Amino acid sequence: MSQPRLSIGLLFGGESPEHEVSIVTARSIAQHLDPARFEVRPCGIARNGVWALKGDPFARLAANEIPERSKHPFLPLEKGAEDAPLPDLFFNALHGAGGEDGQIQGYLELLHRPYTGAGLLAMAAGMDKWITKRLWESEGLPVVPYVGLTEERWKRDRAACLSESLAFGLPLFVKPVNLGSSIGVEKVKRAEDLPAALGRAFTYDRRVLVEQGLDAREIEVAVLGGDEPFVSMPGEVLVADEFYTFEDKYIAGRSSTKVPAEIPEELSDLIRKLAGRAFGVSDGYGMARVDFFLERLTGRVFLNELNFIPGFTSISMYPKMMAASGIPYGELLARLIDLALARHAQMKAKDKGFKSGTSWYA
Repeated sequence: MSQPRLSIGLLFGGESPEHEVSIVTARSIAQHLDPARFEVRPCGIARNGVWALKGDPFARLAANEIPERSKHPFLPLEKGAEDAPLPDLFFNALHGAGGEDGQIQGYLELLHRPYTGAGLLAMAAGMDKWITKRLWESEGLPVVPYVGLTEERWKRDRAACLSESLAFGLPLFVKPVNLGSSIGVEKVKRAEDLPAALGRAFTYDRRVLVEQGLDAREIEVAVLGGDEPFVSMPGEVLVADEFYTFEDKYIAGRSSTKVPAEIPEELSDLIRKLAGRAFGVSDGYGMARVDFFLERLTGRVFLNELNFIPGFTSISMYPKMMAASGIPYGELLARLIDLALARHAQMKAKDKGFKSGTSWYA
């Protein structure tokens, strides 16, 4: 007797600057989930944070529709969707703030539903580039030299912020701490351009990183699993511009990728080992793409960033690296769902209650 299909609430869109990227990722996932096993229920989150469930959420979000919120104050659902049934599992395809920083994970925990990817703590730390670097540094993992700046300190003492940043020399990279897809990232080649670059970065976030600019190759690794994850062969982004910009990633497409990366076997082994450690230190679960810099002059390897919800179209680096390592796209999606069910069952079995046996609290 065949098993009933699992209903999958596919979360996408969101209020972050990566709203459009999320739509593309989710559309690809919907097209590749096995219809014999899964019933896809698109859950589009509009730019105003309202969950659009009626009709075709993909078309509605693509048309930038702003749905009316339900009058139920504790529900993010659109008006008329208050009685929508909960799916068996949520597949999280939300990039950036709201979906990749622990917010949606906390909400889904309250709904007592399994969801793909890492939990609240890992997501919150992994989205925060500054905290991620601190975690990695605490374990002796190599990171690019950096300084972290808050907007409050920038307004209070710009001279000190500039001095600390310029101590690395030029060029520098300026990055909002809690954004992805290279949004808000700038390469600074002249000292006089740094104040304006920082000002623009602070329009996206109240915390900003300034990193030493390296002449380096960009190497990436895909990770899948839990405590003993599977780590793919490395791939390389062959950057056509000054760096891998948002425009190049999603619009112009001048850069290309190569899987596997053309690096010596011992270097590949080192990068895969570092990726597994970086994933574990961050309490990773489900999936992650771990990005590295391979310095051209010295051959040194540096961890760059960790992305717990990487781009997920069939031509994105994460699925490409997994496919090249023996896990095709459809199987990859199924494994992520199986991992979500396993983690949910594990946590459901934990004893969350405590009774002292007395009435002291009364």
